[in-house]
Amino acid sequence: MIGKMPFNIASLHAGYAAALKAGAVVDEVFRRIDAVADPGIFLAVRARADIEKDIEALGAFDPSAKPLWGIPFCVKDNIDVAGIDTTAACPAYTYQPDVDAFCVHTLREAGAILVGKTNLDQFATGLVGVRTPYPVPKNAIDPTLVPGGSSSGSAVAVAHGIVTFSLGTDTAGSGRVPAALNNIVGLKPSLGALSATGVVPACRTLDTVSIFALNVDDAYDVASVAARYDQHDAFARDIAFPPLAQMQPNLQIGIPSPGTRQFFDDAIQARSFERDLELLHASGAELIEVDFGPFYEVAELLYLGSWVAERYTVVADLLENDPDAVHPATRKVIEAAQNFSAADAFRDQYKLADLRRRLAPVIASVDLMCVPSIPTVVRLQDIEEDPIAPNSRLGTYTNFVNLLDLCGIAVPTGPRDDGLPGSVTLLAPSGHDARAATLARDVHILAGVRAGATAWEVPEAKQNGNHVTATEDEFELAVVGAHMSGLPLNVELTRLGARFLRTAQTKPGYRLFALAGEPPARPGLVCDASGESIELETWAIPRERLGEFVDGIPHPLGIGTITLETNEQVKGFICESVGLQGATEVTEHGGWRYYLASRDATAD
Repeated sequence: MIGKMPFNIASLHAGYAAALKAGAVVDEVFRRIDAVADPGIFLAVRARADIEKDIEALGAFDPSAKPLWGIPFCVKDNIDVAGIDTTAACPAYTYQPDVDAFCVHTLREAGAILVGKTNLDQFATGLVGVRTPYPVPKNAIDPTLVPGGSSSGSAVAVAHGIVTFSLGTDTAGSGRVPAALNNIVGLKPSLGALSATGVVPACRTLDTVSIFALNVDDAYDVASVAARYDQHDAFARDIAFPPLAQMQPNLQIGIPSPGTRQFFDDAIQARSFERDLELLHASGAELIEVDFGPFYEVAELLYLGSWVAERYTVVADLLENDPDAVHPATRKVIEAAQNFSAADAFRDQYKLADLRRRLAPVIASVDLMCVPSIPTVVRLQDIEEDPIAPNSRLGTYTNFVNLLDLCGIAVPTGPRDDGLPGSVTLLAPSGHDARAATLARDVHILAGVRAGATAWEVPEAKQNGNHVTATEDEFELAVVGAHMSGLPLNVELTRLGARFLRTAQTKPGYRLFALAGEPPARPGLVCDASGESIELETWAIPRERLGEFVDGIPHPLGIGTITLETNEQVKGFICESVGLQGATEVTEHGGWRYYLASRDATAD
């Protein structure tokens, strides 16, 4: 029955393949809007006749040509949709665009069905979701909680299963905080990956369009469609979203050290994060404690520094001519820009540059970072008593992310002791969206939670356990030793944007040696009919960076052809025979990682 049907991409596309009509899905969307009965979610719902025209224009079901064929979605009302008012939750600011925002146009071209536009903290300034002149959306999990902002309506619509995905925006956490508070996934792409053309800016240099969904595969698939380079967006970057592969083994994950964690006396949230870390550790990850003090220093720059002046540029005329049109809390935040000078802006840039330099080796020393999505929950009563401080607390683990040019994804991890949603955010350097999403997907599935406020289960990973090949812009490379996950030279791959593909075995007929020389210990793989099967990993490295990587390979190592036990042939590390002088044969261990483990055990 469609009334109980999960609105994820896989379920809908399976339905369409079995003769489900897109019109029936739209009927169900409208039924769900009525059933939820929350007037604060949508600021505009498209006319049914207009949606019918879009359905007619789709043609026959063809998910290859249109990967989002028949998938319903909504967008935050600071993102343009042709013929529908853009308000940014401020009636006095309203204008009607003639064309869709670039990202909206891209998604509709891919077959997605636009339902309407959603509520937000006015001018995307806030993390609570209540700074709006319209009715406040109700948190989908607990109506006493704030819905989270600024992308409040977008998150709540997804959490109720009204639409498959929605677009928000994220400058300080607006694509992650509402996800955490509503038990859904919030994907904040690398800056510039999704075009900001047709989006009302908050801080133009830090803004990104974000994506809410009920599972990671859906959020990531939407991002991969929307991430089209826009030459008219001065801040656009050409960032790839390759297919998700297996989770990389032996991940090293940076976490806030216990002494630098902030939970604002919320012991339940602190225990929830500890359990989440246990989940990560059980998955095979190594947790690396990091002093988060400098990250908090970066976070303070966003609202206590001159970046607030970027928000002022958007609404300066309105504040001068009609200040009462701006929500009081929003006005208080933005008018603080008048306290800063151009000199202050440069001083803050210098301070950020210094903090970035200090934090760069910390970020590079781990594969990912994991933080609580929020440090504590905030209730409507808290905001009534103090409109500013609780909002600021919600940005503890989000405000620094865009200033440091990181990508991130907030993912549900299971309820706290009081039944409220638990959530962590996985962070990675720009361009490593796939790495963060891969782990997030596994964490979400392992957590065993329901999707949003629905009774639906989180589906199994679409490609879990499958061999995902390199894309046409990548080169599949086999590594057998120090470049493997978690080992000393793996950073030489990850810094070039390489992504893990799979663990595999060579065909029998290879010998493995521990080469002589200075640390780190390096292996040499030699083809020899008397040899055995050796474990290796394959990585997809961007073709444009391959030469840079190969140029750093020292003699006697080189790149040759390796035959796998499946009879596939891949390029990978091999060793010249001259390099075996003084080497120790370790073939019997079956792989470099096993040799290292045995050596360490002997040393103990």
